[in-house]
Amino acid sequence: MTTIKDIAQAVGVSCTTVSNVIHGKTGRVSAETITLINEAIDKLGYVPNMSARALVSSSSKVIGMISHLTSNKKESIVEDPFHSAFIGSIEKTLRENGYYLMLRTVETTSDLMNFLHNWNVDGLFCTGVFQDEFFEALTTLKIPVVLIDSYVSHPNICNVGLEDYDGGYTATRYLIDKGHKDIAFASPTIKEKGVVYERFLGYKNALKEASIPFRKSLIFEQELDTATTVELGKQLAVRKDITAVFATADILAAGIMAGLRQAGKMIPEDISVMGFDDINLCQLTSPMLTTIHQDAPLKGKLAVYFLMDKLDNKPLPNNEVILPIHLVERESVKSLYN
Repeated sequence: MTTIKDIAQAVGVSCTTVSNVIHGKTGRVSAETITLINEAIDKLGYVPNMSARALVSSSSKVIGMISHLTSNKKESIVEDPFHSAFIGSIEKTLRENGYYLMLRTVETTSDLMNFLHNWNVDGLFCTGVFQDEFFEALTTLKIPVVLIDSYVSHPNICNVGLEDYDGGYTATRYLIDKGHKDIAFASPTIKEKGVVYERFLGYKNALKEASIPFRKSLIFEQELDTATTVELGKQLAVRKDITAVFATADILAAGIMAGLRQAGKMIPEDISVMGFDDINLCQLTSPMLTTIHQDAPLKGKLAVYFLMDKLDNKPLPNNEVILPIHLVERESVKSLYN
């Protein structure tokens, strides 16, 4: 393994000079020497010891990704294809900026504080945050925090979100325009001031505008694990009063489609299905899934940009960005007017 001493001997300088260049302390080092040291680092394949660097600086170069979505302890956040794409974008963008990502599911405020006590992270991304004790704890932290898809706010905390209400409204309006009135709403638990709640409000208001009565019997809340979503599809198959389903996640829509098919139903001939997210899976389902598109990679990049600006103490014109949605029409919705 190449050491700082090896680099110093190759260039003909002291170990202190090499260390200063590695750690960015180049005020008294000539440009020529900096170039020679960097060339030697590349040639000899020197890899800095990140633990040692953390000891001599206040930065660990590690960013925590906290998932506070704990309703289903059997499933991991990365099992959802949307979250996988989103987290992948965050990791890639952090890596390009010289940082590392640490992923952790944290259920309670005490778990959060224990995590921060044991790991010297430079900042946090957080998903699944609501207006509660956990959020209040985040507001007291001395490191930058960026929330993902949260409907809570604080002057010192950034948020990257989505037009969730518009997405729920657009999906439901599309089904109504295709002649559907008996539209089921399928989602994880609907919690006030959350992503699903906003999509639910969009669904309800689209019905109201079309003078279609809201029916609680058409609301289905459950987890997103495969077995549960498939079972829901089978339950929907026996309902004679439903012509379409709006699922608030593509992974949920795909499971419902599988359950419907196992129960002998054809999509969209017997029942139409609409999703949300536009993950790659949408083009692999049969039929291909009509859905609401959101840009997961862009959401990840913007979250990192927010965090980098906070770490650099740059003034932010605003601490929130809301990304747009749009409809992607494929094959899973039937027009009842035909």
